[in-house]
Amino acid sequence: MTRPSGTGTRSRTLLALCVFGAGTLLAGCASAGTAGTAGGSGGSAGAPVKVGLLYSRTGPLAAYGQQYEQGFKAGLAYATKGTGKVDGHEIQVTEEDDTGDPATAVADAKGLIGKGYKILAGTVDSGVALQLAPLAAQNQVLYISGPAAADAITGINKYTFRSGRQSYQDVAAAGTLVGAAKGKKILVLTQNSAFGQANVAAVKQVLGTGGAVVSSVLVPPGATDLTSFASQVKSAKPDLVYVAWAGADAPALWTALDQQGVLGSTKVVTGLAGTASYPLFGKAGAKASFIAHYFPGAGGGNAVETAMVDAITKAGGTPDLFSPDGFTAAQMIVHAVQASTGDTGAMVSALEGWSFQGPKGDEQIRAADHALLQPMFQATLSGTGAAAKPQLVSTLQAGQVAPPAVAMKG
Repeated sequence: MTRPSGTGTRSRTLLALCVFGAGTLLAGCASAGTAGTAGGSGGSAGAPVKVGLLYSRTGPLAAYGQQYEQGFKAGLAYATKGTGKVDGHEIQVTEEDDTGDPATAVADAKGLIGKGYKILAGTVDSGVALQLAPLAAQNQVLYISGPAAADAITGINKYTFRSGRQSYQDVAAAGTLVGAAKGKKILVLTQNSAFGQANVAAVKQVLGTGGAVVSSVLVPPGATDLTSFASQVKSAKPDLVYVAWAGADAPALWTALDQQGVLGSTKVVTGLAGTASYPLFGKAGAKASFIAHYFPGAGGGNAVETAMVDAITKAGGTPDLFSPDGFTAAQMIVHAVQASTGDTGAMVSALEGWSFQGPKGDEQIRAADHALLQPMFQATLSGTGAAAKPQLVSTLQAGQVAPPAVAMKG
């Protein structure tokens, strides 16, 4: 749905869009819990717990990184009831700017681990997360990935969790707009990048296994003639078009799709990115169907969402697409620290199977592979330009969009 599934974006104003998926998969059950409740802690009494927060403070993903960081601060205040402490242990957060570069992120992580940090969180880029996860396993530290959406992060090793959604959930959410997939011609329009290829794979996994014939039009990153690719889409005469796009040329893409008659000839489904992306659709926005990871109000104004929105707004920020990913990461860290301040195994065990309410609604960490089971949303986009805003159509519960369980790899 959004740029965090891959690398190479050229602008802070990013639009990456996803579609449909098929099948309803049921999530398992686990005991409910709430971050911030009393619990046991190992380690020295009163010793601080050091957490390394890696995200893009600068670079092409800085806007997403800011959303994540603002959400994390709000979540930590919420989960610790404003104290910043768990059972007397102060949560000390060190922020590192990964700039969206895997090498920088790995260097930052190694530095933190060398200083004794047992908890790492963050990154909005899948390429970065896929480098940090093995590092966490090698050093037996808890790693909670952020908005990075690559499916491969789920089940990569027992030390790695995620606080955001994954590509399969994007596609499965859109699948509810597709109907019966059998015999349908599904075309994926995306960039020829790790992000784009991951989305093609997700569509094949979700819709292809349901009997759909999945093809793709892969656009080289940096291509300037988008009209020719829109024409290819029209000529293929698909029943459904899946758009997954990242970059400042998104307005040109949607203009090309509209001018070539794609939006009028078939159903086009895509993911709703952050608020900065809404005006980029132009008049095409009213002709597309949207699935969403999150937008303010999508959670129905539940108590946790209200707390997040109020805290971010009070601090001078703006709640947006990846605010819940940071907020949820803080909830998870507090819950893990309640089990132990230094025993990574105990923290891992505490998170596995944990059910809680996040800004999006009821969520659960699946014990088998650490997938984060969570609601997803369907929306429409009304208005154009600065007046464009999403309207909630339907909330898809976690079980409706749950990815299939995978074997833990390490």
